[in-house]
This record gives sequence, C-alpha cells and structure tokens, in this order.
Amino acid sequence: MSQLTIRCDEDLKSIVAATARAQGRSLNDYVCTVLAAATNPNLAGTEVERIRERLAKAGVLAELPRRDVPGPSRDAVVAAGRRAAQGRLVSEIISEDRG
Repeated sequence: MSQLTIRCDEDLKSIVAATARAQGRSLNDYVCTVLAAATNPNLAGTEVERIRERLAKAGVLAELPRRDVPGPSRDAVVAAGRRAAQGRLVSEIISEDRG
C-alpha cells in the first residue's frame, strides 16, 4: 500500500473530514473512494455514481478511454443456451439428495 500526502486549506480538510465522519468512514477511506471515483469510469454503484456526478459538475472528473470489448455473437449465445438446457434440473438434484 502506498501513501499520498496532500496540502489543502484547513477549511477544505474540515469539510472533507466532517463528510467522512457523517458517513461513518475514515478520512482515508473517504478520500480514496473520491479519488477512485474521479479516475475509474468502470466503478459502479450509487455512492460512486453520486461522487462522479459531482466531480463532473466541478470539471475535475478524469475521463479515461474505455476499451470496448465485443460481446459473444448471437450464435455463441444460442449454442451456450442449448448446452445449458441439456443438464439436469436443480429440483431433481435436490429431490434426490433429500430422498
């Protein structure tokens, strides 16, 4: 784990610390979450989405290039569905184990 030292005015530190406390989090945890939300567009979740929205409004959200990964073809999905449908029903397995 690395350490990061920042300098900011006392008012900002107080506001950030109070926000962290109000959320029941440590200052370190809160700041790390904000930094991750600002720089990682792949994070998801209500809290992170709110932070990213606020950072975007402030003009400090890092927009990193996304790598588009193609999904499976329709034929591959259909074939996988067929293979999956050939297995045993979970209800049959459970019934056998109970018997």
